[in-house]
Amino acid sequence: MTGKNNRRQRIKAHIRHRVSGTAEKPRMTVFRSNTQIYVQLIDDVNGKTLATASSLGMKDKVNKKEQAAKVGALVAKTAQEAGIKEVVFDRNGYLYHGRVKQLADAAREGGLKF
Repeated sequence: MTGKNNRRQRIKAHIRHRVSGTAEKPRMTVFRSNTQIYVQLIDDVNGKTLATASSLGMKDKVNKKEQAAKVGALVAKTAQEAGIKEVVFDRNGYLYHGRVKQLADAAREGGLKF
């Protein structure tokens, strides 16, 4: 494992030690690959994924930050439909910068509170 990935795994473990989701206030976790970005709303008590959104099916050619903003708006809409208003944000070891920040800001604008 490279130094960068090892560092992210340590940060991720530290965050997960403190952050947990419930059915009323699920954990919103972000996964970022080189080309895509994925979000899940997870109930850790029951071990269930309540809602998901990703950039996989998007047809329009936009840069990665705009793509992340669209996914943030999509997850907010999906959460509203599922009756979820508040979440706990889990950045999954990534820095709160760039695509992760764009996604979080768009989700807040879409109506999610965290």
